Amino acid sequence: MNMRWLKFIASLFLSVILLSNIYAGNEQRAGEAGATQLLINPWAGAAGWGNSNMSSITGIQAMFLNIAGTAFVEKFDMGFTYTNYLSGADIGINNFGFAAKAGEAGVLSVSLNAMSFGDIERTTVETPDGAGNTFSPTYNTISVGYARQFSNAIYGGVVFKVISENINDVGASGVAIDAGIQYLAGARDNFRFGVTMQNVGPTMKYKGNGLSFSALTGDQLYMTFDFPAAEFELPSLIRIGLSNDFELVEGHNLTLAGTFTSNSFTKDQYAIGIEYNLMNYVLIRGGYSYEKDIWDSAKRQTVFTGPSAGATVRVPLGRESTTFLNVDYSYRATNPFSGVHSIGVRVTL
Repeated sequence: MNMRWLKFIASLFLSVILLSNIYAGNEQRAGEAGATQLLINPWAGAAGWGNSNMSSITGIQAMFLNIAGTAFVEKFDMGFTYTNYLSGADIGINNFGFAAKAGEAGVLSVSLNAMSFGDIERTTVETPDGAGNTFSPTYNTISVGYARQFSNAIYGGVVFKVISENINDVGASGVAIDAGIQYLAGARDNFRFGVTMQNVGPTMKYKGNGLSFSALTGDQLYMTFDFPAAEFELPSLIRIGLSNDFELVEGHNLTLAGTFTSNSFTKDQYAIGIEYNLMNYVLIRGGYSYEKDIWDSAKRQTVFTGPSAGATVRVPLGRESTTFLNVDYSYRATNPFSGVHSIGVRVTL
């Protein structure tokens, strides 16, 4: 690895360490950030880990947890996941993405995440019980990433995000950047270390006709009054994680992973996960994410209660094909509501 790439990796690592002090977890700021959909893992396969596998995740699913993992794509990786978020709340998330080899060591990736909230009945001051029509908010995030292999042991990358939140007469848009690295060690590259910073960007602000109204003044003048919205920050965070893969017997592997997440606008989180790999055809995983007061329903500041689980079935497309169809499912426990269910399919070459 030449000195140029070595300096890049060192600079990225130092930036993450410095930002971890700036964006340290602060529960007193909970609820002050916007665009919190950026914190929801939209990929079924990765979500079953409880976000603990940041250091070992690979393929298109790595766009959410650690962009460096997309550098492991050999040719092409494409996937779609539907998430029934907080089952019973009528919130759905559609996520599509693909990653493709770009040059000898680089991988280009693109994803589109669309979050919908169903049809909400419109109410006004004059019709508090409903105006007879509905509206539907939409949250969309487009991400473009690039990752590459810097050496036999170091992988890194960056993601550029465009964020959009809209109803029919009010909207907000913004941009954010993620950056991450993964470091491999061990005889089988079985030990991995990862660092990533996410959702770093300028503030956002709502604008539109919905923030104004027209009325007659005391002088019988028809005037329009504007109520400018306050700016809000993005939910920036730092993740640091470790993982190790154990070969039990030939064709049977067990992977353990752990990740610490320093959130800038809420409590810090500690996640652990485990995955059993049978012949690289069936993968069963589980995870647990802990934060302060998560066991106290009166003080808990998250809807998630900790446990998560999932599985992947890999089906080869052809007798000796290197192309696989992957079917992923995950469940994340919540209280209230009936959990978060995600199901997806991926094609890997």
